[in-house]
Amino acid sequence: MKPEELKKTDALIFDIDGTLWDSTFVVADAWNACMDAEGIQDRHVTAADLKKLFGRTLPDIATVVFAGFPEKRQIELIQKCCEAEHEALYRTPAPLYPDYKPVLEKLSGTHKLFIVSNCQAGYIELFLEVNHMEPLFTDHLCPGDTGQAKAANIRNIIEKHHLKQAVYIGDTRGDEDACRDAGVPFIYASYGFGEALEPAAAIGSALDLLKLFDKRES
Repeated sequence: MKPEELKKTDALIFDIDGTLWDSTFVVADAWNACMDAEGIQDRHVTAADLKKLFGRTLPDIATVVFAGFPEKRQIELIQKCCEAEHEALYRTPAPLYPDYKPVLEKLSGTHKLFIVSNCQAGYIELFLEVNHMEPLFTDHLCPGDTGQAKAANIRNIIEKHHLKQAVYIGDTRGDEDACRDAGVPFIYASYGFGEALEPAAAIGSALDLLKLFDKRES
């Protein structure tokens, strides 16, 4: 997209993990403690493992982390891991990527902000609460709320709020594919967990968002 087209954007839809913060170190510790409590000694995860998995839906992640377990047990275990993860993140919130809080505060004055992530129910609310960002975002969706994956949830947000020129900011090929399916431009956060093939634009930091979208910048 041309810079002048991006300036006309009326809404920014964000991914969380690898885009707004990196929770993988906190989550890995929580999941490993949960697995220990469940008597699972033959597999643990690292932050690097999670960076390769985040962005997928939870059932997909469960098939990797708990390969060999019956499907029902995989779902039980991933749900317990997520409960442990929430408790850990409330105690020790993961760090936001640099400059995101002031950048989002500034952009919220000119754009509607949303979050769509392939996460469990309650995760987005946790993120907003521990970072005191609830007033900045208009709405959010995830598969844990709707039973639908990212592309459908992006479309749901656009239709519900009658958005005309929304873009999505994320960090993985999965995000890019979802944007293609949803018919919205994909902005690639190159500092995140994954790669992109043909994004509409790329950012190397939160400050780059101001260059792309702040209507007061020229």
